[in-house]
Amino acid sequence: MHFPSSVAVAFTATFTLASCDAVPADEPLVEQRDESQAGRPEPKPVGGLYGHLAFEESDEPLADAGRYRDTGRVVQLRPDAARAFRAMQTAARQAGMELVPISGYRTRDYQEGLFSRAIRRYGSAESAARWVAPPGYSEHHTGLAVDIGALESPETDVETTFEDTPAFAWLKENAHRFGFEISFPKDNPQGVSYEPWHWRYTRLADSR
Repeated sequence: MHFPSSVAVAFTATFTLASCDAVPADEPLVEQRDESQAGRPEPKPVGGLYGHLAFEESDEPLADAGRYRDTGRVVQLRPDAARAFRAMQTAARQAGMELVPISGYRTRDYQEGLFSRAIRRYGSAESAARWVAPPGYSEHHTGLAVDIGALESPETDVETTFEDTPAFAWLKENAHRFGFEISFPKDNPQGVSYEPWHWRYTRLADSR
């Protein structure tokens, strides 16, 4: 990964968690089945909460990375990441795959809404954090993370079954060419859920 040298990562989780941090606010919470995460861009240099790393909410400009299916909701990323995603989307289309942006930049307030819904569903903040990152602890705050779906398979949006789509197979082989890598692979050292749909842009330092 290529992050600014000032970035510091601190993580103090002592137990395995799962997360459905990727679920859009206007979609129902989805219980993920697999458990497993890697490093993340631009974390705050502080400890974790319920196993999630802390992230500053980016104050950088944002750019349009596309719409989430037919909802009309605009997915936004920082400009470098948005351009790279659109280039990757074009390359995938030429290969017969249509990538869909599901979720990008999120404010703390937006994440608070997701987390509050999860608390109501699961009964406590600790239990909710197994499925949704608390506000201030979502990689989406950076504007460099994007959840990706396959146009022809909406049922796999923010589901581990996304790994069975041709779109995911294409991403595994080609995403690195555009500066993206999966954030939460299987059996990752941080012990947060496996999320084949969640990718982060890693070339910000190279573009400065």
